[in-house]
Amino acid sequence: MKAKTVVPGALLALALLVPAAARAHVTVQPSEAPAGAYAVLDVRVPNETDHANTTKVAVQFPAGFGQVSYQPVPGWRVRVVRDKPAKPIQTDDGPITEGVREVILSGSLPPGRFQDFPLSMQIPGKPGEELTFKALQTYDDGEVVRWIGGPESEHPAPRVLVTAVTEPGRTASALAGEANDSGSSDDGLAIAALPIAAIALIVAAAALLGARRRAA
Repeated sequence: MKAKTVVPGALLALALLVPAAARAHVTVQPSEAPAGAYAVLDVRVPNETDHANTTKVAVQFPAGFGQVSYQPVPGWRVRVVRDKPAKPIQTDDGPITEGVREVILSGSLPPGRFQDFPLSMQIPGKPGEELTFKALQTYDDGEVVRWIGGPESEHPAPRVLVTAVTEPGRTASALAGEANDSGSSDDGLAIAALPIAAIALIVAAAALLGARRRAA
């Protein structure tokens, strides 16, 4: 009886642990971004071990990224590695002949913690394409975890889906302008309606006066 109850309990515990382990990998957040948009993507790095610090994460960029800027994180150094792509990268400022190949993050992340590294960039590609950011996570005991596999692998590479550009929302100033334009139009209509109202009033008064004279 004890064996029958212990085994299902162990299997349940294992089933609960597997999803947690599957989630604990290097990712890029959010997982979607509009084509051509300027966006901030966070490289999220968790430390999965219980005995070593993460000391370096090297994130390889797919082709098409012309520029990347980063937000400083206390205790971490950031190095952007650039190279010459096979063909010029088209940007809003014109074509450029150098692109981002890799971003290297160096510091110390203790076990049981995670850290986000915000990176600002223009999203290349077309809607429906998937951008793959292969990442190598190095620990101070010499272990290197290669997050370079497919979505269902043990060590999946971070991925971002390129989406269609949505219609940009109207800004507060634009709405204010529309309100002013609407108000101006309403004022114009009111002013234009004044002479018509005056003429209608005169006609009504004349009709009333004529009716009284006929009655007399």
